[in-house]
Amino acid sequence: MPSVKTKTHQLARTRPLLALGLAVLTVEVVGASGALLTAQGLGEWYGTLQRPALAPPNWVFGPVWTILFGLVGVALWLVWRQAGESPAAVRLAVGVFTLHFVFNLGWSGVFFGLQEIGLGLAVICGLWLLIVATMWTFNRVDRRAALLLVPYLLWVSFAAYLNYRFWVLN
Repeated sequence: MPSVKTKTHQLARTRPLLALGLAVLTVEVVGASGALLTAQGLGEWYGTLQRPALAPPNWVFGPVWTILFGLVGVALWLVWRQAGESPAAVRLAVGVFTLHFVFNLGWSGVFFGLQEIGLGLAVICGLWLLIVATMWTFNRVDRRAALLLVPYLLWVSFAAYLNYRFWVLN
């Protein structure tokens, strides 16, 4: 009986569009769960904070994250497709990716859920480092996957700046 790893690799190879759709959908759904944590803090608390001058309007974040998570999903798919050729490199890349995604969701929980701006800054700095590590491990498997994460890294860099300014101002 084929293992789950073998079945998922076969899916990525034999039904690439289905595998791509699953990768993007999974990243979008898991990423959207962070929005639930964000919604907790957007009410009364966030509205009382002094906002940095460069803070975009709240409506910008949903579309930006949707686009970024789509790119991240495509990048994950590109790596996933290489499981048969580079199993150890893919395993490492997916492991680092998973840890980075825990930090991504963790930031929403800390900043908005716990309303801890300073701790949020620490988490987003860790997230930034883990995105760089994910890019490095993805690059070892498929350079295109690493390049697809560049806009994500830039956005998280901007978000880290905003987090810092919120911390200073409040």
